[in-house]
Amino acid sequence: MPDVLKATTHPIDWQRLHWLWITLVVLVLDQWSKGWAEAALRMYQPMEVLPFFNLTLAYNEGAAFSFLAGAGGWQRWFFAGIALIASIVILVWLVRGRDSRMVAAALALILGGALGNLWDRLALGHVVDFLDFHWAGYHFPAFNIADSAITVGAALIILDMLLGGRGHE
Repeated sequence: MPDVLKATTHPIDWQRLHWLWITLVVLVLDQWSKGWAEAALRMYQPMEVLPFFNLTLAYNEGAAFSFLAGAGGWQRWFFAGIALIASIVILVWLVRGRDSRMVAAALALILGGALGNLWDRLALGHVVDFLDFHWAGYHFPAFNIADSAITVGAALIILDMLLGGRGHE
């Protein structure tokens, strides 16, 4: 193997799989909360929690911000395929990476969110959303625990990059 390839490939570190407990927690909380939302809420009927926050059941057949939601059905399999490929890439990154603990936790969060929404797409044909923030008549698109985990994970990776990866193990 050329020296260039040897320098850039990292052996699998199976011990890094211990970060998957975060993935499991996200997945369980996400699926539990979506089940609760479907049982307790009525479609598009807001339940006010705070003046700027409602619980509102909504189904999203598309991606973020309902992108391609009305595309006729093919998008279910397209987004499921993307989520599956992304999950595999994230898992490989996690076990082969030598990133900081922050990045490892971020990857576990993103993986949990991706798997939570993937499950919805495969089992239900849509993603269950129910968290509805609003202000002055403007409603941010409804989202769920999986979306939150993905967002927090991405923010942690960006933060690690801005810090120059100083937390590397």
